[in-house]
Amino acid sequence: MTDSPEFHDRLLSLGLARVAEQAAIASAALVGRGDEKAADQAAVTAMRNQLNLLDIAGVVVIGEGERDEAPMLYIGEEVGTGAGPAVDIALDPLEGTTLTAKAMPNALTVIAMAPRGTLLHAPDTYMDKLAVGPGYPENVVSLQMSAKERVEALAAARGCAPSDITVCILERPRHQEMIDDVRATGAAIKLITDGDVAGVIHCAEAEKTGIDMYMGTGGAPEGVLAASALKCMGGQFWGRLVFRNDDEKARASKAGITDFDRIYSRDELVTGDVIFAATGVTDGSIVAGIKRSPGFVETETILMRSRTGSVRRMSYRTPVA
Repeated sequence: MTDSPEFHDRLLSLGLARVAEQAAIASAALVGRGDEKAADQAAVTAMRNQLNLLDIAGVVVIGEGERDEAPMLYIGEEVGTGAGPAVDIALDPLEGTTLTAKAMPNALTVIAMAPRGTLLHAPDTYMDKLAVGPGYPENVVSLQMSAKERVEALAAARGCAPSDITVCILERPRHQEMIDDVRATGAAIKLITDGDVAGVIHCAEAEKTGIDMYMGTGGAPEGVLAASALKCMGGQFWGRLVFRNDDEKARASKAGITDFDRIYSRDELVTGDVIFAATGVTDGSIVAGIKRSPGFVETETILMRSRTGSVRRMSYRTPVA
């Protein structure tokens, strides 16, 4: 038995970008068409086809969930040619299916790759998430704090008033009390309808996006993807799994999780080097969406590597029939 080839993140990164690009191009034809499942299926098929061209022995550890009965790149699916390094794959072929169907901003194709065994195998449950960008003291905020305490702690670390803080929160009825508490501090809130991976990434580019902190409950798989992005860009992330019933706890046990109350830091969710790529499907604050011109299609992709902290923005123009 031979050891797996080394994880050459620089060499693999451009291949990963192409996976995200092709998924975005495939789903772009369904922007504004009102069919979430068709858009998701197009992205899934393209992403699977491109992954299978890469010289990796990949296993999908974060994939399409069962909750939305969506087309899946299923957890445990093996991808790649098998003639390369053993890697974990975390993906959301179309983050923002509703955004795509309604032609709303910030729909992305998202994928991360890391050496085998270094990404948390998060079950398809919810996760309580908290994120801030780089430059703050370690553990400047925590999940144990109330929403009010988080805003006040972050403002103190920045040397500003709470009214100068902007928090990104997913607009859901379950977050209404949190929203009220944040607004009571004088802080501003940017509410998003979908796409909390993009919401977390906003924190890492606060000067560009105006977002200082993300908080709220969303999908656990998306939490691992968001932590992967912050590991590349800098910033702090914490997540705690939220279980609504015994079936979800059983799913977590099957994934190897034994401490149901554990709070995971960014580097506990992603323990090794990671590559992250996201391509815009619709225009957003992170990357531009698909642009079409006669005979051509153009994409914008953000490609990151945690080993070097590099963040590359790439435009790709290709002929279309």
